[in-house]
Amino acid sequence: MPARISRGPAAGLSGEGRRVKAESVTGPAAGGRETVRAAVVVGALGIVFGDIGTSPIYTLQTVFNPADPHPVPVSTGNVYGVVSLIFWSVMIIVTLTYVALVMRVNNDGEGGIMALIAMLRRWGGAGKSRATGMLALAGVFGAALFFGDSMITPAISVLSAVEGIKIVQSGLDDLVVPATAVIIVVLFAFQRRGTAAVGRLFGPVMIAWFLAIGACGVAGIARNPEILRALSPTYAVGFLTGRFEVAFFSLAAIVLAVTGAEALYADMGHFGRRAITRGWLLLVLPACVLSYLGQGALILRDPHAVDSPFFLLTPGWGRLPMVLLATAATVIAAQAVITGAYSVASQAAQLGYLPRLRIAHTSASTIGQIYVPWINWLLMVSVLTLVFAFRSSAALAYAFGMAVIATITITTLLFFYLARVRWHTPLWQIGLGAGILLAIDLLFLAANLTKLAHGA
Repeated sequence: MPARISRGPAAGLSGEGRRVKAESVTGPAAGGRETVRAAVVVGALGIVFGDIGTSPIYTLQTVFNPADPHPVPVSTGNVYGVVSLIFWSVMIIVTLTYVALVMRVNNDGEGGIMALIAMLRRWGGAGKSRATGMLALAGVFGAALFFGDSMITPAISVLSAVEGIKIVQSGLDDLVVPATAVIIVVLFAFQRRGTAAVGRLFGPVMIAWFLAIGACGVAGIARNPEILRALSPTYAVGFLTGRFEVAFFSLAAIVLAVTGAEALYADMGHFGRRAITRGWLLLVLPACVLSYLGQGALILRDPHAVDSPFFLLTPGWGRLPMVLLATAATVIAAQAVITGAYSVASQAAQLGYLPRLRIAHTSASTIGQIYVPWINWLLMVSVLTLVFAFRSSAALAYAFGMAVIATITITTLLFFYLARVRWHTPLWQIGLGAGILLAIDLLFLAANLTKLAHGA
């Protein structure tokens, strides 16, 4: 359908002029019955989960990268500890923090860090103006980090997939950067068609992707089923407490497993909470966990596989098809944060943090599906700059992790503050929940701060 063009913050509503509409804001206790069609879930798979769904390509490879300033030695204990930490990080940060808690809060159906800021401004309370102002400032900083994430994700994701061609055929190193640049230009040129059209195209591709990485993971696990012991939290805790000097620095790479969690929330206005939740629990989470376990099993059998455990887990005959599928999936990974960036920019304009923007509404039925031309082309130029400046996914990894975990930490803080001032959640529950989740976030953040001298 032709896009409907609107100007200014919120398509004709200025400042906080969405006050009337925003009274439909829901909180942690809100249920709401909504019918979730299979087509919506497929669309969500094509838009929302590309980022987190392609993390298995580079996470374990980065953790055990021998060129890291604080390398993690390849040993049986370390492999079990790292895989266990990855699994429990995904369960706690993505499934618990985002899917179970944060995504229950929406601003008239919109998610993302700017939605949290809008609710802070509305319900912060006169007596809490200083705290509210400081948290709103932190939220704006978090939104800026999300835009940074939206620039890094397309660059690192597509680079990591195209680099897989070096496993298939040596001597093609010089083609990686130009091929990545061409793919990125085509992706951004396609954005004006809207997320519905993109979702219909990308959804089946992502279903094939998750089935493929899950199947490869199962094959790897079958060759060394002992890796299933890594699902026990005792290995994660034992790794952290027994080898803290190694485990702490590994967190800067392990955080790559949760990149894309923030996109689940930012893209909520496009597909709704339930479609995203079902896609995550029924397909994305199981497939990613199986892939990590399979890669761990492979490294236990062959320590040299740390050079590229994801692609080496694939049978020889299937590596070229997997590289092609991975390239398609990483293009979709870029789509997840691009779509989120449109939503965050639109909400920032509504709140007066950005100037008036030209916004195209690309769906007649879903108000949250938008396209922001100025943001689109700015992101494209920024992504291409990163690709030509860093030239490899490994060089971008530290900056990627830093942007992601800082955004997650700020989102967690804003959520618990809102839970207290708006929904009057008992203080002991706030203290317990925020204490545990923020402690985990801050541990990851501290590990990433050690990488500031190396590109973070």
